Amino acid sequence: QVQLVESGGGLVQAGGSLRLSCAASGRTFSSYTIGWFRQAPGKEREFVAAISRSGGMTSYAQSVKGRFTISRDNAKNTVYLQMNSLKVEDTAVYYCAAGGTIVRLTTTGGVDYWGKGTLVTVSS
Repeated sequence: QVQLVESGGGLVQAGGSLRLSCAASGRTFSSYTIGWFRQAPGKEREFVAAISRSGGMTSYAQSVKGRFTISRDNAKNTVYLQMNSLKVEDTAVYYCAAGGTIVRLTTTGGVDYWGKGTLVTVSS
């Protein structure tokens, strides 16, 4: 079992940057693929990015490709999401998620564990 805690959300102007962190508890952190999802008001939760257990493989939603970078530090049990060139439409609650494989973790059905989320607000 793994517990996930997100941090780093906040208010930023369009074009700015934020770095989200997902800190995990438990000695099995490196056994999980970790991903980020987001949910905007009135919309369904959607996949953003995921990273494999070793960090050697990543996957991104088309809407964030080239602007967001996911990384992980297994020694610190932490995954990061660097978000650059933020747009108003990136405003959402961002959730950290743990699952088995990158392919499965691109959908909410593939998530085994969720964090509680951190709010990102991008102003125009």
